[in-house]
Amino acid sequence: MPEEPLNSISITDSLNTRFIGQKTLYYPSLTSTMDIARQQAAQKAPEGTAVIADRQTTGRGRLKRNWVSPEGNIAVSIILYPARAYLHSLTILASLAVFHSIETTTGLKCQLKWPNDVLIKGKKVCGILLESQSKTDNVDYATIGIGINVNMRLGDYPEIASIATSLAAELGKEVSRLTLIRNLFVETERLYLKLQSGESLLPEWREHLITLGKNVRVRSGEDGFEGIAESVAEDGSLLLRCPDGCLMKFMAGDVTLRY
Repeated sequence: MPEEPLNSISITDSLNTRFIGQKTLYYPSLTSTMDIARQQAAQKAPEGTAVIADRQTTGRGRLKRNWVSPEGNIAVSIILYPARAYLHSLTILASLAVFHSIETTTGLKCQLKWPNDVLIKGKKVCGILLESQSKTDNVDYATIGIGINVNMRLGDYPEIASIATSLAAELGKEVSRLTLIRNLFVETERLYLKLQSGESLLPEWREHLITLGKNVRVRSGEDGFEGIAESVAEDGSLLLRCPDGCLMKFMAGDVTLRY
């Protein structure tokens, strides 16, 4: 059965959100959805504006890594204008939104890996990138970039086959990207409104983190540290208990973590 058409109209038609995704810009191909989202945010596009591409030619992840983004996947960036107090929670928000939207759409069970990866059976299915521009007291804008491996053929990318998976590979059949995107927008708005009402997203995020309690190696710049991932702080940073008993704190976005 052919996939439903993916375009701005099909995504926004009767979309059950107040603002997330109500303005959606769809492109068959882009360098990066984050580039267009940044331009839109600078022009004060409405909050919740989403930029979606069928294919990215220069997609990027954290720490300036390349992100493989062929046709059949989802590449989306969402523009928000959050209060500064919520900025550190947006990666947590995005992780949970992806977690719930995948489960709702496919029934697949996901795991979260600190700081911002979504996994299925230990393999990466989604990456998240947060970019923002802010002044001393105010956040000008924030853009959440989300890349989900939906219907990509992993056999075409042997270099990542051992560490990555896709929803189609796990289900044994293609997944409706349209349904997944619409569910993602609903979940993103639900969690964003929850955050704005003063509720913390940290307890639920912490509950699904497979990193905690594990013996891990954290890389920060050129340095590496080993210990037990003991907990996460309110700002989402990782608390690492070192062999000598000291507790080290690593901010999301500044480190990579390897088991």
